[in-house]
Amino acid sequence: MNLSFRNRIAFHYMLATALIIAIAFTAIYFVVSNSVFRNLDNDLSFEAHKHTNEINIIGDSIKFKNKEEWKEREHSEVQVNPVFIQLIDIKGRFMDKSPNLKENNLSFNELKFGGHFNSQMGLRKIRQVQLPLEHEGKIAGYILAAMSSEAAISTLLQLRNILIVSYLFILIGLYFVSRFLAGRSIKPVKEVTNTITRITKFNLKDRVELPPHKDEIYELSTNFNSLLDRIENTFERERQFTSDASHELRTPLATLIGTLEVLIRKPRNQHEYEEKIKFSLSELEKMANSLEHLLLLARLDSPSETIIKNKVYLPTLVDDSLNRFKKQIEDKHLQVELQFDQNQKLLVPQYYTNLIIENLINNAIKYSKSDSTIIINMNEIDDHVICSIQDHGIGITKEDLKNIFDSFFRSDALSHKHIAGNGLGLSIVKKCADAIKATLNVESVLEKGTLVTIKF
Repeated sequence: MNLSFRNRIAFHYMLATALIIAIAFTAIYFVVSNSVFRNLDNDLSFEAHKHTNEINIIGDSIKFKNKEEWKEREHSEVQVNPVFIQLIDIKGRFMDKSPNLKENNLSFNELKFGGHFNSQMGLRKIRQVQLPLEHEGKIAGYILAAMSSEAAISTLLQLRNILIVSYLFILIGLYFVSRFLAGRSIKPVKEVTNTITRITKFNLKDRVELPPHKDEIYELSTNFNSLLDRIENTFERERQFTSDASHELRTPLATLIGTLEVLIRKPRNQHEYEEKIKFSLSELEKMANSLEHLLLLARLDSPSETIIKNKVYLPTLVDDSLNRFKKQIEDKHLQVELQFDQNQKLLVPQYYTNLIIENLINNAIKYSKSDSTIIINMNEIDDHVICSIQDHGIGITKEDLKNIFDSFFRSDALSHKHIAGNGLGLSIVKKCADAIKATLNVESVLEKGTLVTIKF
């Protein structure tokens, strides 16, 4: 059935309500029907028991007493719903009947002893009961009592017709009301649709207006806005990556082009060629290193839960990083002092902590003064692993401390041209810390050194 979402809601709501109304109307009809026939049966039983006292049983004969008075009473009284009485013996043979039966007889049903049932007297519909007549402790025969049920059946028929007609009108009205309510209910969905239509890659600022009630539509709108936020952040990271890459690669590319153009202007000796090629290779190495860091920063925007759950012993990570930087440590004659308690677990997320430690140790080595000491302390307090890395190097000014986690930021870079770097190391450290919900604290004094504390 090819219906719109609005009409489908209205149709399903109408079906559900129609079923409930149908059950309710059916229950009403049967309750009224039972009530009508119960009242009829009560009157019928009362009349049958009352006339039982007006019967004479002599031998095989069962007759009414004072039947002449009964006839006179029928002539003098107008009965709205007369009671018909008939007597039969135990074998079902006719014995006597009330004068109002005239030439008609009531039928005897051997399966309905003591119960009420519908029957017919000629073309007339009646309600009938059969009660046994006892004489000297034995059943001598039966009294059959009946009343016309045509008025009751006519009333029930009218009730049925009214309910059916009402049901049809209710269904028609229900459909239009349901369609109207469905239209109002899906108004927030239309708002979401309109917002989706307006949104393009270059227009991600629009958001769905949240409905006043915190229901399923509110949750849908909230989740959709969250999705837009994530998409916008993704495009922003894409733009940032493009901007960062162009920013970082523009200078070395220009340097390479200039160097190579100068190199081919005239013939040169082997030493000059080797010198320019080595310089070009060093620039290419810087570019490759910068690209690797930029790609790493892009990956860190979507941390993996599986990677976070993989834990490792922190001193092992520190020792591995120190081994990787062994040559740089020896070249600057640095001393590295490790402080930790071997009885403590000191477990941290492996992947992100490895990046944090490697970048911080690399910075500590680069910016330490020759023949100085780097102190690395690891401790566990209240289920938190705390690692601090302290160098005795050039330090950072107070003004620059607030910017050290920005991409490409280098404190007083012009004064330290001899120190290689692209200003991305601490950006990587910050994103790794955010991914595992670790906190970073940096303290530094110019020309005395820097202390970085990580609380996992």
